[in-house]
Amino acid sequence: MHELMIVLLSMAPISELRGAIPVGVALGINPLVVFFVSVLFNSLIFFPIYFSLDFFYEHLKKNNFIHKKIERIRKKGHNAMEKYGIWGLIPFVAIPLPFTGAWTASIIAWLFDLDWLKSFIVICIGVLIAGIVVMSSVIGISTIW
Repeated sequence: MHELMIVLLSMAPISELRGAIPVGVALGINPLVVFFVSVLFNSLIFFPIYFSLDFFYEHLKKNNFIHKKIERIRKKGHNAMEKYGIWGLIPFVAIPLPFTGAWTASIIAWLFDLDWLKSFIVICIGVLIAGIVVMSSVIGISTIW
């Protein structure tokens, strides 16, 4: 039952693996299990986000207001995407700060029409790095206590 909590936390938009890992370790689950489950399910959230946005936008782009808003966001972020490209998603996901995880990176990948497979791979790399950072912090703190 605790493992399900880790799965759900790692897939949630705010907590992602930054919340799942400390909770899993605090619940006494094997840290390796916590790490792999958190990284796996936080990475897999890419698919429902990216492809559901694609699906809904196809139906909503007829709405001129939504279409203009999306195009405005794309235009504003164009320079950053030109500068950092798809590789900019790795540090964006890897730095364990609020609103910089797989959810936001998946939305960015969709917004800027990045190749889904390449986006998924670089987001997975970022999630893996974030998982290592968070797990190292949690194990270090728990060792101190």
